[in-house]
Amino acid sequence: MAVENSRIIWIFMLMGTSSMGYSKFSNLISRSYRSYASLSNIQMVGGIKKDFKISKPVFKYAAQFGDKVALKDVYGSYTYTDVLTHSNKVATEITEILGKNLQERIAFLCPNTAAFVFIQWACWISGNIAVPLGHHQPLDLLEYYILDSGVNLIVTTEERASLMQKLADKTKTKLIVLKDFSRVDLTLNDADNVNQKTNKTHFESIGQPLEFYSKSDALVLYTSGSTGKPKGVVLSHKNLIAQVSSLVEMWNINMKDVILHTLPLNHIHGVINALLCPLSVGAKCIIHPVFNPKSVWGCLTGGVGNSEEQVNVFMGVPTMYVQLLKEYKSSFKKSERMIEYVKAVCSEKVRLMVSGSAPLPELVFDKWKHVTGHSILERYGMTEIGMALSNPLNGQRKPGFVGNPLPGVCVRIVHAEPSGNLSVVVEGDSKETVVLHRGNTSGHLQVKGKTVFSYYWGKPEETAKEFVDGVWFKTGDIAEFTNGSYRILGRSSVDIIKTGGYKISALQIESVILDLPDVEDVVVVGLPDMTWGQKVAAVVKLKENKTLELRFLQRWVMTKLPVYMIPTVLKVVDKIPRNALGKVNKKDVVSQLFHNYIS
Repeated sequence: MAVENSRIIWIFMLMGTSSMGYSKFSNLISRSYRSYASLSNIQMVGGIKKDFKISKPVFKYAAQFGDKVALKDVYGSYTYTDVLTHSNKVATEITEILGKNLQERIAFLCPNTAAFVFIQWACWISGNIAVPLGHHQPLDLLEYYILDSGVNLIVTTEERASLMQKLADKTKTKLIVLKDFSRVDLTLNDADNVNQKTNKTHFESIGQPLEFYSKSDALVLYTSGSTGKPKGVVLSHKNLIAQVSSLVEMWNINMKDVILHTLPLNHIHGVINALLCPLSVGAKCIIHPVFNPKSVWGCLTGGVGNSEEQVNVFMGVPTMYVQLLKEYKSSFKKSERMIEYVKAVCSEKVRLMVSGSAPLPELVFDKWKHVTGHSILERYGMTEIGMALSNPLNGQRKPGFVGNPLPGVCVRIVHAEPSGNLSVVVEGDSKETVVLHRGNTSGHLQVKGKTVFSYYWGKPEETAKEFVDGVWFKTGDIAEFTNGSYRILGRSSVDIIKTGGYKISALQIESVILDLPDVEDVVVVGLPDMTWGQKVAAVVKLKENKTLELRFLQRWVMTKLPVYMIPTVLKVVDKIPRNALGKVNKKDVVSQLFHNYIS
């Protein structure tokens, strides 16, 4: 692809096979890692330090797990050595383009494969900030992310090269395309050169000095745009380390785990919980390109007898569990033997199943327990804070509740007094929660701790508004503490719709619909839905003698917003009720126009 500002890096990505030269090189690196651990007097227990604690970026631990499989995707398996080697090579190419500049933003888009990890680690090894993009997002939104965060370089794979080339040209940003090309020979003929490259000094030099990571930013993840345009949440390396440490401790994530990963890789659930956590402790991730219920059931039940392939941890969103139950009914329920087999395997071989990103319906919780023997562990978190609350790993998990604060996290529930002062009614951490106000224990949920984000990119005023005393982050959710556990009651604003694990802005959808020439007024609301949590409904007032069909509306919105923000219900009305200030009572709209959904 001979285009200006673009570059194709031919990298051999182990697509299921390996050359003899590469295998020899990889084995030499693995042996050197083990030698390095021995020379450093590290006490190793099963390949992991005895008093192991997360204190460094994830790639800094790859040395300890050398030839253990880290990732498996549709193309093959990759050891920790493979991942570090590929990441370091990409990092070298990044440095050649950006020079010695550090903390530059690097946007990247790739399928859900090992390539994501290669690029993410490469950003950090080169001392820069990763900005992952979602493949389900329209071009206009991707362009906004790139321009808003001041991206200096775009990295993609061959599958997304055409799309990203358009963005690179439009935003005048340099582009790297990573492409599998088996002619690349990573063999080093001179054994002395291999030894030189694999000594202690070399491994210590991969990435920046540890002091750099203690003071620098790592990641920009974009919010859904609940109060306007999406904001770039800046997470520092210290934030990520704190988030990983907290979850590893709470959920006992360890190197024996095999995690099935089917989540989007531009959201905190998929990036932190299901990827950084396991890779920081030497576990194995099996990454699927998309969520497919049949494939997930195959992984959950198909690895019996092979500990290296048997999935024992699954993380999903409520919509996934609903679809898995539908697939179960279709594929297994007709056979008593399969019913017994599925329950036996899931009960005995799978140790943890997690749900988040949206409330888990109690009916789904109960059905899943009946089918698999598992009480799904529901947790609460968001982009700005990571995970804050979790049901216990061991102990009772109550449907509809999200447990208690994770290690290192403090939460409180506050009331806003008429005077404007805040009254704290509940406050707690992972050890204890204290009720300070008897009676009503519900209110606005606030969070503080090392897991909480640094700032919104380029938005200092908006950042300041979201904190109380510069410490407590205002989540925007209403919570209550009852019977020893926290429960999320909903958003403080009805303009947030939770559908399929996504938090989306009704205001953003309204803005797009109002661009239609025939639309005079619009209000967007969320309606209860068993599968998706909520579905998006548009109430529209049209200009005189105009008509609008749902399918035309959907096609229009699809060109501007991600697919999960497309309305699935359309109601055309003569008038949308607004008060003197031009505001709409959306609760009244739902109860009056969609009473069949709430009855």
